[in-house]
Amino acid sequence: MRDVAFGQYFPGSSLVHRLDPRAKILMFIAYIVIIFCTFNYAALGITTAFTALFLILSGISPKFYFKSLKVIIFIVIFTSLLNLFYGSGAPIWQWWIFRITPNGIHRAVFVTVRIICLILASSCLTFTTSPTELTDAIERLMKPLKAVRFPVHEIAMMMSLALRFVPTLLEETDKIMQAQKARGADMESGNLFKRVKALIPILIPLFVSAFRRAYDVATAMECRCYRGGAGRTRMKQIHLAARDVIAFVTLALVIGGVIVCNSLMSGVL
Repeated sequence: MRDVAFGQYFPGSSLVHRLDPRAKILMFIAYIVIIFCTFNYAALGITTAFTALFLILSGISPKFYFKSLKVIIFIVIFTSLLNLFYGSGAPIWQWWIFRITPNGIHRAVFVTVRIICLILASSCLTFTTSPTELTDAIERLMKPLKAVRFPVHEIAMMMSLALRFVPTLLEETDKIMQAQKARGADMESGNLFKRVKALIPILIPLFVSAFRRAYDVATAMECRCYRGGAGRTRMKQIHLAARDVIAFVTLALVIGGVIVCNSLMSGVL
């Protein structure tokens, strides 16, 4: 638990750190769409290379990105196996109800690479963007919704606080697990049902601790006279710069490359 890095912010002065947070959020949304529009290996290679480029430019050590993958490694393996053994077409290997087909291998590779790229891209966003910047960016992007009396600032604040406390709750979970083990709790032996039952002594104090922290944060905000977003000013103003335009152009080239690859491959097929 203590090694999970997802949701943390690492201060820095890299190019990705200095990008406008609004630009990073918009690019991330476009990236989510384009990664699921890759239908061949050429398009998948372009999006993977784009992901690797941003990870390198972020200046964050690769070990933190590998730590962020720890949380979903089981999901990646399970999903890949489902797609591997239940693909359509003529089988190249079969045993009982399990069979491996070329289509299954193709789907397993695409699902695995897509999930890993999404986790790495989301980690890059949180690693290089502080919770305050995320709050300001989300609020700015959702500003048109104020015309219909949508609580833009409150929603942005709640999302930022939830993201901020992910590492804290993981650390609290690790402490509770160590305390239960010191009292003789066995969480690593037995079948699946026994292991799930062993988690109950962890979940109850974790929920109590989470509600206590939420109450403390609310009290602290009230003591500082927090009354929502009306009339509030910001210490740091965010502005689009030339580097943001270059980032958008790079993403547009990636989208164009994916569209061209999909069109050419569909024409060949």
